[in-house]
Amino acid sequence: MNNGAVLVVEDEHLILLDVESALEEAGFEVVGAQNAAQAMAFFDAEPVKFKGLVTDIRLGAGKSGWEVARHLRRANPTIPVIYMSGDSAIHWGAEGVPESVMITKPFFLPQIIAALSTLLNQQHSDNS
Repeated sequence: MNNGAVLVVEDEHLILLDVESALEEAGFEVVGAQNAAQAMAFFDAEPVKFKGLVTDIRLGAGKSGWEVARHLRRANPTIPVIYMSGDSAIHWGAEGVPESVMITKPFFLPQIIAALSTLLNQQHSDNS
């Protein structure tokens, strides 16, 4: 599956490490960021490198996960987006990008892998 990286954005270091490890074990290349500014800088430096986004909603000071997803979608309108949140899920309909997935915390890591794989497979079949 090494045809692009997944950008993972999470301000809680241990959760970021867990998600990164799980995705890497599932065969994904992962780039981790601890805030929105860092995530957008990684993406802007090499937008074609990324094939998916997994982001928390509340990322501390600065922009939110909603804004990170919109930023990436401006450059790549079909990039798969998965949101992770403990308390912001109720705003997904209004704030989330179309055809994204919301996974509420606490979650099981296989939920992230399954959701990302599903979105990537859908994207691949749409482009075929």
